Amino acid sequence: MRANKSRRLGVAAAALALVATGIPTAQAAEPDATGPSECDAVRTDWTARATPQADPERLLNAYSNTGKGWTGGDSTYSVKLSGGRTVWIFSDTFLGPVNPDGSRPTTAPFINNSFVVQRGDSLKTVTGGTPANPTALVKPPANGWYWFGAAQTSNAGRNLDVVALRFERTGPGQWDWRWHSNYLARFDSKTLKLRKLAPIPSAANVQWSAWLQREGAYTYIYGVEDLGGSKYQHVARVRGTDLLAKPWEYWTGNGWSADESASARVLEGVANEHSVTRWRDGYLLVTHDTTELFSKRVLGYFSCSPTGPWVKPVELYQTPETGADGSYGNANIITYNSHDHPDRRRGNRLLVSYNVNSLDANTDLYADVSIYRPRFVEVALEAAR
Repeated sequence: MRANKSRRLGVAAAALALVATGIPTAQAAEPDATGPSECDAVRTDWTARATPQADPERLLNAYSNTGKGWTGGDSTYSVKLSGGRTVWIFSDTFLGPVNPDGSRPTTAPFINNSFVVQRGDSLKTVTGGTPANPTALVKPPANGWYWFGAAQTSNAGRNLDVVALRFERTGPGQWDWRWHSNYLARFDSKTLKLRKLAPIPSAANVQWSAWLQREGAYTYIYGVEDLGGSKYQHVARVRGTDLLAKPWEYWTGNGWSADESASARVLEGVANEHSVTRWRDGYLLVTHDTTELFSKRVLGYFSCSPTGPWVKPVELYQTPETGADGSYGNANIITYNSHDHPDRRRGNRLLVSYNVNSLDANTDLYADVSIYRPRFVEVALEAAR
């Protein structure tokens, strides 16, 4: 069945996103930035206190249980839109129905990207196609599909811009696929209709989809060079908020270059999806730890510059679902791609999401609809005493 085949590919990508070895390393900070110990964000020793099942986890779970739209997915980026709306952005997505016993029928629709729009306690699923025949928001190419990444608004909030990674099949087998290139999917922020799908830089084997962060006159673009066994953060930037309007520049470790191939490895051990946000007078990177195979560790790193170096890692949380000793008692359960939601930050309290999946998706994701849903954790960062 085509949906099952696509889903298996999604699970395989989640697994690869966690496999890594090595010790985190970093490059030098920007020449015009303060040094690695010259801001309080880095000078301070931070401790973390985590509270699971933070909002909107219960809301999304209850909505999923109705089986009337979205019933599970991964990626879990969020952007605030006009009219009091938040759009939750998902890659691989299951749609309803849900059986009374909490399982899903094998005929449940499966698509590679979707939105869930939240206004207060009201949720609505947005897909392509029709209610009778839902499809991905971005039509897949003939031999592949698109997964969504980081997003932001542009053009004074009129556009919702979502980085879309194109993957392609290379054969009939479960592992016969590869990343192909990077795109920007531009949606009308009111109607959420696709306006444009345009290519963005893809020449340096970097998936420029991990995070978008506005700082001053620039939008910083965080990508991952995914070598399977090792994953490295890279940083680019563009003047303004429109990733299509101005030339990109790439951090070389010493400055900025117009040559994408000059992009430097900034940090090893990041996940394919992570976040970089303002923290006090510096920056905070939140990521799943990919220096361990199928890790349960969510880490925070600190820097005085948006380009690193990233130092003083702090464990923010350990995901309780992971592995044979986890809450499902299932060795196939994995967790991955944790990141922050800065628009929902409250003082020193972060909202961190992560994804849950199974290496035996053909069995587990149909037997228990609760597995393939994002989890949300409130993490309070406090200065150590």
